[in-house]
Amino acid sequence: MVRFLGGLVGLFFAGMLLLSFIWGAVSAVPVVAEYGKFVPPTAEQEFHKHPMQVAWSFSGPFGKYDKAQLQRGFQVYSEVCAACHSLHQIAFRSLADLGYNEAEIKAIAKAHQVPAIDPNTGEATTTEGAPADKFPLVYPNDVAARAANNNAIPPDLSLMAKARHDGSNYIHSLLVGYQDQPAELLRKFPDAKTGEGLHYNPYFANLNLAMAPPLSAEGQVTYAEGQPKPTIDQMAQDVSAFLTWAAEPKMETRKSTGVGVMIFLLFGTVLAYMAYQNIWAAKEH
Repeated sequence: MVRFLGGLVGLFFAGMLLLSFIWGAVSAVPVVAEYGKFVPPTAEQEFHKHPMQVAWSFSGPFGKYDKAQLQRGFQVYSEVCAACHSLHQIAFRSLADLGYNEAEIKAIAKAHQVPAIDPNTGEATTTEGAPADKFPLVYPNDVAARAANNNAIPPDLSLMAKARHDGSNYIHSLLVGYQDQPAELLRKFPDAKTGEGLHYNPYFANLNLAMAPPLSAEGQVTYAEGQPKPTIDQMAQDVSAFLTWAAEPKMETRKSTGVGVMIFLLFGTVLAYMAYQNIWAAKEH
């Protein structure tokens, strides 16, 4: 009796499995016929764009940072981005890599208030920054960040260029990629309409982000005489280069070391081959 009931239960589950398979196949037929695959495409899949490619001075195995561009990028960050985004992993003294002298670095650090401890009371306070200090956080915690940014948390930009695939090009494309939502997108995906307080950008993963266009007008940042015209694209390139340096300040050293190692290995390989030929020249193989 038990075996009989067990067989009936097995048949029931096998039948349900077969019916589920048939129902799934029938449901998939119109989707495959229309889209050529089992899952219909999403708005993100169809309208998300890969970053535009820029000819950076630091691209390639022999690329180097353009210090003038890095200084312009730091200026853009300071005047546009620093109001919301921290750079907390970078110390003021590291700006020497950009070409700033000691006096300039001290002045930049002094313009910032950094966390400190009152030596008399032991309570938390702030003091003028010193070259050894790191850039302070813009917001003391995530709650304050959300409250000031429509419930969104502006990310720290110290490692952003390494945290995103093709980071330099991604940051540049994101900054210049704001646009109106395409009519075709709304026609094909009416439920994907950009919500209130969001901004359409095809270079962002889900097409909509809370950050308004930070670079909105030519000349928004005034460059020094002799520098390129501060167009939106130029400012975006400059700050992208600066954030690439922030994420990888030792890139030039790494590249030069890598080239030296490759030359050493090539030279060592030639010597090893010549030694092999000399030692085994009279030996039968």
